[in-house]
Amino acid sequence: MAKRLFGTDGIRGVAGNPPLDARTVTALGIALGDDLHRQSLASTPVLIGMDTRESGPEIAAWLADGLRRTGVGVEFAGVVTTPGVAWLTRTGEFSAGVMISASHNPFEDNGIKVFARTGYKLPDAEEHEIEEEIFRILSEVTPAVSAGRLDRTYDVRRYLDFLLSTIATQARPQTLKGLKLVLDCGNGAASALAPALFREAGAEVTAICDEPNGRNINLNCGALHLERLRETVLANGADAGVAFDGDADRAMLISGDGRLVDGDAMMLIAARRLQAEGRLAGSIVVSTVMSNLGLEKALGRLGITMLRTPVGDKYVLEEMLRQKAVLGGEQSGHVIFGEFATTGDGMLTALKILETSVREGSSLDKLAADLTVFPQLLVNIPVRQRKPLEELPALASEIQACEAALNGNGRILVRFSGTEPLARVMVEGADQAEVNDWAERIASVIRSELG
Repeated sequence: MAKRLFGTDGIRGVAGNPPLDARTVTALGIALGDDLHRQSLASTPVLIGMDTRESGPEIAAWLADGLRRTGVGVEFAGVVTTPGVAWLTRTGEFSAGVMISASHNPFEDNGIKVFARTGYKLPDAEEHEIEEEIFRILSEVTPAVSAGRLDRTYDVRRYLDFLLSTIATQARPQTLKGLKLVLDCGNGAASALAPALFREAGAEVTAICDEPNGRNINLNCGALHLERLRETVLANGADAGVAFDGDADRAMLISGDGRLVDGDAMMLIAARRLQAEGRLAGSIVVSTVMSNLGLEKALGRLGITMLRTPVGDKYVLEEMLRQKAVLGGEQSGHVIFGEFATTGDGMLTALKILETSVREGSSLDKLAADLTVFPQLLVNIPVRQRKPLEELPALASEIQACEAALNGNGRILVRFSGTEPLARVMVEGADQAEVNDWAERIASVIRSELG
């Protein structure tokens, strides 16, 4: 049965409106508490963290109220990253972890992500059971008149120490010493944590967009808006720049020359190093259908196989676990280092890539130089219905003609959006004009058939 609240990345919506209203969030706390009782895990507390949205403290208080009604204790970490909650849950004495964040969305939105005590997101079956209980009890739940605000009871310092341990050695406790960095914290969860972390790692840090006010998270800054970061890197003569999204589960890098170093480039840099050290299990990297063909070809030249999954870091992780792979990620900057983490971690990713730059004495530009990015065009087409694409003969004919023209030097991806009434057409190839032409031809068929 399809889930009604949980999506691929937890529950998300406009803060204060269902399902992020007081009644539903309190019911979620009760349902999660009851689920922990069924698993005999209720004797240890749930860890709650949040990003910097103004709605975060209230949602955290509602959730904690629901949990406590079932006798489950709560520890509150305050502002912390999503991967921070996942790691602390996995390595601490917690029955579950909850992150309150809507990632890269604007401040009006918020979300709730639940992690099992293993640090992995809950399996679909468990999310479904929790949903069903929420709807069973929802009409009977009376939210507190005022749930108040939670006091921070848990220090996340242990998480920062862990991140430092992934790059530091006894001989070189400050691995990034001498590196000049600009950090765009997106006015989000990384605002206090990232500058402190990278300074302790030895870097000279200029932090921007690190003054959250509850409403400026992701606002013209962070991983989706790199213009200011690029300008600051070039103006400061910095070696690199790093931009985080609202909950810092991903990062995008800018080289000293102002070039974008995205998830594809970072996976290539990381894969090459892991392979050289004999640590790239199975010589496999897992990415999604959106990763550029240039990454697949660059990895292939190194004897590394790239496996593709549907869009979403959840699917990347599932395939990594199936293949016992240690590296995976998305073009958007979600990179999973399986040796250290159960989810994408922007601060960890930036540390590992910058560590490689320092240890190899190479700039980010040089490290990513053998990644030839194939021209790519994505077209979104509004549709009235979701008729199975394979039932459209004219579309199949156009795609077949495009594949023949590309002759193995390009890719075509046609799919429906998972969240909007859109069909998406992506064409990738060696020549931009050819890519544009074929993308429009395929899109035109969809408009005619479904628009």
